[in-house]
Amino acid sequence: MSRTIHIEPITRIEGHAKISIQLDDQGRVADARFHVTEFRGFEKFCIGRSFWEMPGITARVCGICPVSHLLASSKAGDAILGVRTPAPAIALRRLMNYAQLVQSHALSFFLLSGPDLLLGMDSNPEQRNLTGLIAAHPEVARAGIRLRAFGQHLIRTLGERSVHPSWSVPGGVRAGLEPQAKHEIRAQLPEMFAVVDIALDLFKDALDRVKGEIDAYGDFPSLFMGLVGEDGSLEHYDGRLRIVDADGKIIEDQVAPENFAQLITEGEETWSYLKFPYYAPLGPEKGMYRVGPLARLNVCDFAGTRKADRELRQFRHYCGPGRPVSSSFFYHYARLIEILHSLERIEEILDNDILAERHIRSRAGVNQNVGVGVCEAPRGTLFHHYQVDDNGLLEKVNLIIATGQNNLAMNRTIKQIAQRFLSADRLDEGLLNRVEHGIRAYDPCLSCSTHEAGRMPLQVELRDVDGRLLDEVRRA
Repeated sequence: MSRTIHIEPITRIEGHAKISIQLDDQGRVADARFHVTEFRGFEKFCIGRSFWEMPGITARVCGICPVSHLLASSKAGDAILGVRTPAPAIALRRLMNYAQLVQSHALSFFLLSGPDLLLGMDSNPEQRNLTGLIAAHPEVARAGIRLRAFGQHLIRTLGERSVHPSWSVPGGVRAGLEPQAKHEIRAQLPEMFAVVDIALDLFKDALDRVKGEIDAYGDFPSLFMGLVGEDGSLEHYDGRLRIVDADGKIIEDQVAPENFAQLITEGEETWSYLKFPYYAPLGPEKGMYRVGPLARLNVCDFAGTRKADRELRQFRHYCGPGRPVSSSFFYHYARLIEILHSLERIEEILDNDILAERHIRSRAGVNQNVGVGVCEAPRGTLFHHYQVDDNGLLEKVNLIIATGQNNLAMNRTIKQIAQRFLSADRLDEGLLNRVEHGIRAYDPCLSCSTHEAGRMPLQVELRDVDGRLLDEVRRA
């Protein structure tokens, strides 16, 4: 008798979704699906608006990573203007982007996944949350909050507010960084580096406790995609696209971001609002790829900063020389390495005299009718593709979001976890949380990627092939 288990909503992610697990006649997992139940429609309701408005509008796609949309939209606007963005403006944009990576990765590691890693997958769900983490590890929780606050403070210092700043615009930025503010931020860096050291130690200690589970958390062959510099270095703001296969072989390299459509096709399914992008030359099955911190560390040759490169060498030890790290559980480790890298880059930019220059914006009218802006958001490569008329009014908008690009991999991950840990007669909290944690490893941002709100606590339903309810578990 075929049965289906529903888990709804998924907790400690940005947005609302559910998981359904299909069992076969023998009670074994036959399939698993990650359903995204939100729909927002940004791509459609922006039609007819001016491209000048788009950075401010699309920053409001998400309250967690507004900077990523702000910058990708501004870069698309740069292309429509056909101007050279001033070097000081690029440095300032990079500074805000690194701050965004710090605050978002800190939120994901300490506050969303930290309860699982530090309190245990099988711990009481009433305590396996931020409140429980504060009670059990107050210094760790405070350190994570301080680290995120640092990133938010830097964003607010540049853009006047930490959420939805209207600061970066086509052609450059609205304002620079005052010397006093620069010195204030620079003085906080030693403490932030110390917090990352704490987090790295905590994660490595957690590896011993979950060593037997790592190969079930999205450990399978896939492609990986991300931006790299001309020298193959880790890149978040600029650079070109690189794709490597499961053996680490480069199959696409130095592809100009505006040519992304040659690489990516967006598939669709009737049971989710979230699209299913894949590498077009290989099709949806073999063309599954992952983006985000794990992918970025797999595609780059080196990070380019001393401390991050030290950790990157250890990171690559887990799969052996020359092979990508394949388990999605190591997204957590990759986030910490990227925080470290971001702090080092922030330090470099703050010490650069370029911030004292005052030419921070180039001005022009519409010179191109198509603009593509790409940057690395915390969750992965973000594409903004605009087509405008001669007056700059949008005729077409396409946003390809990192969470969507990880969609095929997330579905494969929950199936793998369910096959390892779930059976028809065992529905305890530890098993359910492992399935959820497989999704949290990707830190999905569903608000961005689907362009209603959760209506119930966690609910698991077991139904037969005719839809009759056989069993039910609810989480208060």
